[in-house]
Amino acid sequence: MKRIFRFLSAALLLIGWLPFSFAQDADPSELMRGGLQAIQMIDQNKTGELWDGATAAARKRVARADFVNQVAKARAPLGASQQRTWVAINRQVVGEGDPDLAGQYVSIEYETRFANKANATVRELVTFQLGDDRVWRFSGYVLR
Repeated sequence: MKRIFRFLSAALLLIGWLPFSFAQDADPSELMRGGLQAIQMIDQNKTGELWDGATAAARKRVARADFVNQVAKARAPLGASQQRTWVAINRQVVGEGDPDLAGQYVSIEYETRFANKANATVRELVTFQLGDDRVWRFSGYVLR
């Protein structure tokens, strides 16, 4: 199971798309709402739509079917989400070593209680990257 999550961490961080975007100076409330919208797309089995909107570089790294299957495989044992609470917002700058990944990122972390893990919480991390057009867009989802 840990191996799947590690692979998901690497693969999903590369994927990016959200049906909305927000200005560079977005406030924390906007970031939390955006992160929640991305997670709700996964909750609603719209994972393929996330991949469809990914950058060419991300689609190069992870095939659509693999992306959809990996997310489904990781989420299925957890059951439906019951409660989500945001716990942290972090900013990070990734260096120019890989031009496809270089840039500014914001990650929003949620503590989530799922139906099949009612006595424990799982951390969900949603990441946004600032695009060349100065708009933040979804760039990843990881379970911890």
